[in-house]
Amino acid sequence: MITKKFKILFILIGLILINQDSYCQVKKDPTNRILFVFDASQSMLGRWQSGRKIDIAKELLINITDSLKDIENLELALRVYGHQRSYPPQECDDTKLEINFIPSSIFADRVKGKLSMIKAKGTTPIARSLEAAAADFPLDNSRNIVILITDGKEECGMDPCAVARLFAKKGIILKPFVIGIGLDKSWQKKLDCVGTFFDAANERDFSNILNIVISHVIDNTTTQVNLLDSLGEPTETNIPLTFYDNFTDIVKYNFIHTMNNMGNPDTMIIDPVLKYRVVAHTIPPVESDIITVIPGEHTVIPLKTPQGKLKIVLNTKKDYQFIVKRVNENQTINVQNINTTQNYITGFYDIELLTLPRQYFQNIRINHNQLTKLQLPSTGLANILLPAKGFGGVYLKDGDKLTEIYKFNGESNQYKLTLLPGKYSVVYRAKSSKKYIYTNEKSFIIKSGKSQLIKIY
Repeated sequence: MITKKFKILFILIGLILINQDSYCQVKKDPTNRILFVFDASQSMLGRWQSGRKIDIAKELLINITDSLKDIENLELALRVYGHQRSYPPQECDDTKLEINFIPSSIFADRVKGKLSMIKAKGTTPIARSLEAAAADFPLDNSRNIVILITDGKEECGMDPCAVARLFAKKGIILKPFVIGIGLDKSWQKKLDCVGTFFDAANERDFSNILNIVISHVIDNTTTQVNLLDSLGEPTETNIPLTFYDNFTDIVKYNFIHTMNNMGNPDTMIIDPVLKYRVVAHTIPPVESDIITVIPGEHTVIPLKTPQGKLKIVLNTKKDYQFIVKRVNENQTINVQNINTTQNYITGFYDIELLTLPRQYFQNIRINHNQLTKLQLPSTGLANILLPAKGFGGVYLKDGDKLTEIYKFNGESNQYKLTLLPGKYSVVYRAKSSKKYIYTNEKSFIIKSGKSQLIKIY
């Protein structure tokens, strides 16, 4: 008896410990990692403001990393190119990871000693350095940032833009930051496509830009999407939103828009390193311009999404669908079932109801916050009996005009068709008949909710 009680007690204690452990397993934030790719090519020996470019760049990099000592969850590394071999000859593999990723608290002291030994003397293999940089980052859950500091263009025949985009698409690194030091204006466009480009025209610009770039990594950034109604008020909600990385066109976030407890659009936390294209999955979708979020600030993204409702009412046992298009546009934007209600962006639409016969509605207007309801009379049933299998079909009669709405394929002599009310005609020739004069025709009328027997003799 005592043993049984102890067993129960141990089980309860175990369950409590497991439960406590599950509460303690809080999702860890990804590690922030910054890899500085530093240009030590021969051109960095040039004069710039108060001294040589390389000396100024070293000093400012040391200062900025020194200010990051107390930042938690941040690791830094240093890759240098153009410093191992003199030019000429051109050595395009002259790139090296000089300091592997270590906590920011100890990186500043390490980088001082390392930079003091770096001498500018080689060529500029930017693409090769970015390619090697992708392998520098550990394969775990982290935000991988590359900051390229350079004064020149690619000199080794590779395409740094293609390399940067490739590794961003693979999710290895985010869109790189490129800081041009006293850069020749003719070279700027060649680096602008590598990532987010900043032109440091002087020492003060360089210092400010470094701080701006670092803020992208360490500052929290919030945003809200205001889905605006026809009055410009952010009242629309419950719409799926997709944030695309504008650099790679890859989906970065998927959210369902909601309102918070105060009745305002909910606040979202997004990565400020990227620029975004936001799509609201309304019918039809609404897309934003390119959105740049500012680190440490709250960004409001407005999208004009005024909506109204559409419903087609039809009393029938068949679950018909209808096609919805924008007026004067061929692309189908939605396929909706009858007797259901769906939201659409306000405007004018063309509708094709897939009944027999098909029903068309032109220039149907959907107004904000209103229901547009289209009511059709109930369908009827046509029971068509043929004397034998044959060819022909059922035609809608509109005055003297006949429009085929159903075709006999020669494989049956009995058809049950659900039709909208109207005047119809059956045209038929038996499969075994070899002369056109054996074609038969019979007219009939379908009424709402009624069944009609059509016999062909």
